[in-house]
Amino acid sequence: MKPLKRLLHDRILARMEPNKAVLIFGARRVGKTILMRQLVNEFAGKTMLLNGEDYDTLALLKEQSTSNYRHLLEGIDLLAIDEAQNIPEIGSKLKLILDEVEGIRVIASGSSSFDLKNKAGEPLVGRGTQFHLTPFSQKEISQIETSLDTRRNLELRLIYGSYPEVVTMDSYERKTEYLRDVVGAYLLKDILALDGLKNSGKMKDLLRLIAFQLGNEVSYDELGQQLGMSKNTVEKYLDLLSKVFVVYRLGAFARNLRKEVTKAGKWYFYDNGIRNAIIGNFNPLSIRQDVGALWENYLISERIKANSNEGLGKEFYFWRTYDLQEIDLVEESTNTLSALEFKWGKKTPVIPVAFKKSYPNATFDVVNKENYMNYL
Repeated sequence: MKPLKRLLHDRILARMEPNKAVLIFGARRVGKTILMRQLVNEFAGKTMLLNGEDYDTLALLKEQSTSNYRHLLEGIDLLAIDEAQNIPEIGSKLKLILDEVEGIRVIASGSSSFDLKNKAGEPLVGRGTQFHLTPFSQKEISQIETSLDTRRNLELRLIYGSYPEVVTMDSYERKTEYLRDVVGAYLLKDILALDGLKNSGKMKDLLRLIAFQLGNEVSYDELGQQLGMSKNTVEKYLDLLSKVFVVYRLGAFARNLRKEVTKAGKWYFYDNGIRNAIIGNFNPLSIRQDVGALWENYLISERIKANSNEGLGKEFYFWRTYDLQEIDLVEESTNTLSALEFKWGKKTPVIPVAFKKSYPNATFDVVNKENYMNYL
């Protein structure tokens, strides 16, 4: 099957300017290499594509000098580097290239944000633009699906997620094996190889606890007690998991009320399939107890994907008061505030009184199986 066009494609293309860099981040296996090759193949000028995991690439870029880079890139209009986080001092090297090679454009991708953001982000301030590539969004999958197909495949999305290769696989068995391999071989690899972490068991146990608490507020103290580690270590591990794009945190929205929860947080997964692989549960929805949590995770992740893909600039929160009035998702942008409640069943809750009084200009919608495609 022909690779789908990613929604970031045109936005990245617009930022491929002379003596500027584009940095593409994302978890392993979400399609960064394919996207980069598409951009390189479509580029009209002369290109050079390097891989940061290749020894020859490391050797070519090792000598950090103007003369070396001018010689290496003579006549090159676009330099593309995949897996750039593996190249030592990549940020300062890219800065030198952009400063000294006239007219050069640079694209660099990285599977984790650790090295590439820390080592490339600061040196490239004012010279680069960062993009986050996620698993497929439903908008992207719609290139190969009709609306009827999308509705029929909803259960597959809730169970197996939207990693590019998973979407194109026919059998449930292959999807299951692939997701287990991704969790075992890729997702934790970036974390455990960095920051001096050696206890992969604790990291996996933490991920399982977060997966079972999907959609619930998380106490770092309680997690630490269950895992036999300090609250600070739990926070550090979750921060690392967010930096390799496995999970993300929603904070509590609070502006006006004393009784609004302010310090709590909820953790969600970028992909339902990864979450289900971590807990080892690919059972059909009809025999599951966590359908509501899967529905909530799927829809919030789709909203976050749209925000990233389209550069909408929204901030995301949940909302709750101490007397247990709550809303699943609050989205805030420059001039608007919207609230979304996600229901798998037929319930149609009304906007909580406290929220309506405090934020009278906010919109409120209930998203269910009948109307959810309007919110993807």
